[in-house]
Amino acid sequence: MPRPLDHLKVANGDLVLAKDMQDALTAAALVFSDGATQTFAADGKTTYVEHGRSTQGEWSIVRDGEFSSSWPPDYRGTYILRWIVEEGAVRGLSFIQAGGSDSFDGRYE
Repeated sequence: MPRPLDHLKVANGDLVLAKDMQDALTAAALVFSDGATQTFAADGKTTYVEHGRSTQGEWSIVRDGEFSSSWPPDYRGTYILRWIVEEGAVRGLSFIQAGGSDSFDGRYE
């Protein structure tokens, strides 16, 4: 488990509060079920790598449980962010597209 999250007392499926979102997103690289990875930086930059192809975007906190993501040239989305907790330890984050049906689970590397 990433060290910056040791202090949190959260349960599986809890919303990530705005005050914890930066720590949640920047704690470690996230690995998705298809093998893609994503890293988030404290300065609002994010990098997504899929099949060896890297793309850069930006992220920002919207409110408790929500952040926005933008990718050139014109993608902008809002995601609901929930904790993945197993055996009492934070293992990753669940991303659910607001107003959509897409969801992705990312596990800390």
